[in-house]
Amino acid sequence: MGVYIDNGLDAVENGVSLNRTVAVSEGTHKLVIQEWDYCGGSTSAQLSINSSTAAGVVVTTPSVNSTVPSVTPYVASANSSCNKGVASMGVYVDGQLNTVSQGSKLNTQVTMSAGNHNTVVQAWDYCGGSTTKAVPVTVAGGGGSTVSNLQALNGWHQWGELPPSDNICSPCNGVNWSMLQHQGYISLTGNATRFTLGGSTPYSDALFSNPVMGQGNVEGLADQNHKLLPTLHNFTLDSYTYVTNLGITQSLEYDINMYLDSVGMEWGTQCNHLGDGVWDIWNNVSAHWMPTSVPCQLNNGAWNHITLQVQRESNNDLLYQTITVNGVTHTINQTVAPFAVPGEWWGMTVNYQMDGNHNQASNTTYVDKMTFTYY
Repeated sequence: MGVYIDNGLDAVENGVSLNRTVAVSEGTHKLVIQEWDYCGGSTSAQLSINSSTAAGVVVTTPSVNSTVPSVTPYVASANSSCNKGVASMGVYVDGQLNTVSQGSKLNTQVTMSAGNHNTVVQAWDYCGGSTTKAVPVTVAGGGGSTVSNLQALNGWHQWGELPPSDNICSPCNGVNWSMLQHQGYISLTGNATRFTLGGSTPYSDALFSNPVMGQGNVEGLADQNHKLLPTLHNFTLDSYTYVTNLGITQSLEYDINMYLDSVGMEWGTQCNHLGDGVWDIWNNVSAHWMPTSVPCQLNNGAWNHITLQVQRESNNDLLYQTITVNGVTHTINQTVAPFAVPGEWWGMTVNYQMDGNHNQASNTTYVDKMTFTYY
């Protein structure tokens, strides 16, 4: 069998199958595949191809050969030497086209079953060319274990925080807060939780925390034999927040905390709306917020869907993977070190925090469909 490019024989292989890579210049080419049999006969097939030498696909999420949840964000971009640009991008899962988006940027979520999957991100340009990037992934068994409707469960603790140290206190002079569960008036499920913040001390905060695992857990995940926590490396916090007055909302914070073997890990993530205007992540070692490039843009008087995906590395470093806000995924991929904690600390907590503004204006938010997934 042989390959002709623009009427010139480019390659020949013996036998009944052909598997060959050929190099062509940029542009449109006539390609012919021909076979010759032992009886002097031959047949051929012809097609036209378009080569874009400058084309390429860049996938920022997920990483190649990574372990991912059953619902995985795919974030990618493409370029092409075609003067008309990139027409669309898509994701194949095990050879089947799963989703397609128009344009040169892809930001979508793909649902996959547990196990290994060969996924491919492909881009098609307006000149008939296409490029691909293979991204093999492993979906955690069962998609991980999940604590659902966390906002409505028992076990929540609450404190105030006063500037400048932000140490927790209860009661606190100058800051008021409340938490009222099982609300149906502003709710997606009829089981939302209302959080309020007020007082007289500017920039005071209210912290709400639930021990979802280990010490203090009241929902059957106390992990008393210390066998569960060491096996966990991947975490997703998914929730809906209703913002009643964005203009006075200083910041909203969502945290995942893990403590085991004298190591503390806090994946702190805040929408710093009236501060730097972006999403910040927490540095455990220097104990300060680090701004990302992700803008803090929430809907006022409406529900906001927020998903945080993080990972504990093999050396206990903390990896901030993605932030998804109202369907748009932003790749962070920043790693920070852990910090030391007392050896008897053991467990995980999920935090929600409201921060007060310059005059500590009274503020109310609602949280619903809060889900914590771990594997």
